[in-house]
Amino acid sequence: MNTDCAATLLVIDDDPAFNRVLARALGQRGFDVHGATDCDGALELARDHAPEFIVLDLNLDGASGLRLIRPLLDASPNARILVLTGYASIATAVDAVKLGATQYLAKPADVDSIIKGLRAEDVVIDERAPDVPMSVDRLEWEHLQRVLAEHEGNISATARALKMHRRTLQRKLARLPAAGLD
Repeated sequence: MNTDCAATLLVIDDDPAFNRVLARALGQRGFDVHGATDCDGALELARDHAPEFIVLDLNLDGASGLRLIRPLLDASPNARILVLTGYASIATAVDAVKLGATQYLAKPADVDSIIKGLRAEDVVIDERAPDVPMSVDRLEWEHLQRVLAEHEGNISATARALKMHRRTLQRKLARLPAAGLD
């Protein structure tokens, strides 16, 4: 049997299907897994179960998952947080680590990579240049995420800072950018 038997793990991802699949796969590896699809549920589970490990999606229904890192660590101070994202960038990886995440992985990531990342002592940021440059949409989305993180996830404050209507910002955050060329 592996050493993960008693380890409590919290999966936070707003995609219910992905959340269930990842939770099930990690459960089969011996973790005691709990899943949350929203911020309030995640914080409640963190307070109730004090997880040792947390897998946190960067994009939670258009809001930045980075704003959850500090409250999660307040609820479970010894938790190791791995930020998982389909929109990896060095800037968001650095922000995640500054806020207290211990690892940052780009999707798609297999279960072995996630477990290895959760257990890693050193943060590993892939600094290889991408095969294709980021699209303009992707650059815009990254900038919006950074400003949103600076305003602690507050959509209205972020919209004011960007001189943008709040609904426009919400639409832009909800739209998932293409990774490559336009």
